[in-house]
Amino acid sequence: MTTVSGLGNTQVQSGALAASQQPAIGEEFNTFIKLLTAQVRNQDPLAPLDSTQFVEQLATFSALEQQVQSNSSLGIMATMMNDMTGLLASQWLGQAVSIETSNVPYSGESIDFSVNAPDGTERSVLTVKDSSGQAVWTETLDPDTNIHSWNGQLQAGGRATSGEVYTFSIDTYDADDVYIDDVPPQVRTTVTSISSENGILYANTSAQLVSELGKVKKI
Repeated sequence: MTTVSGLGNTQVQSGALAASQQPAIGEEFNTFIKLLTAQVRNQDPLAPLDSTQFVEQLATFSALEQQVQSNSSLGIMATMMNDMTGLLASQWLGQAVSIETSNVPYSGESIDFSVNAPDGTERSVLTVKDSSGQAVWTETLDPDTNIHSWNGQLQAGGRATSGEVYTFSIDTYDADDVYIDDVPPQVRTTVTSISSENGILYANTSAQLVSELGKVKKI
């Protein structure tokens, strides 16, 4: 995985070995060419190289050439991917974003979120459950407030456990108090780094949430 992080100095980390520790691309290819050329030049005129054997060696030569070209293309693609990750990171690092998720880690800080309620919603009720599925907090959300917050307070008193992941669900009701649907919150946080794995870019955030970059919205 490649990670680009930091709000001031951008730093790129890669799991690949340093180029100085790897054999040069095409080294084996060049060696093969030298050996084959020397073989042809020094063959006995009275007993020239068997044509079948020569064709087999040429086929090996062709396959090796294609492999070298493929390795070169992969190296170019990897460089381009790193450059693109760095460019995107410069546009996302430090940005305030929202991520739609039901599972939210509690770090000791208040969790801010908004709600994309279905049409016709008149009342929304937040329920927070711990890792065992037990409801630890229930609250009717103020319809006149766009940004809501849970500070970790528990219904039975005390505070939520730092480091634990809590499940948020928001039940919505119409004007007749008829249930409509439950929706996940749009958690508001800040991007701290951009990482790449298997060609997919991820945003890492101050709320300890990780999401595919395509599913993150700037606010």
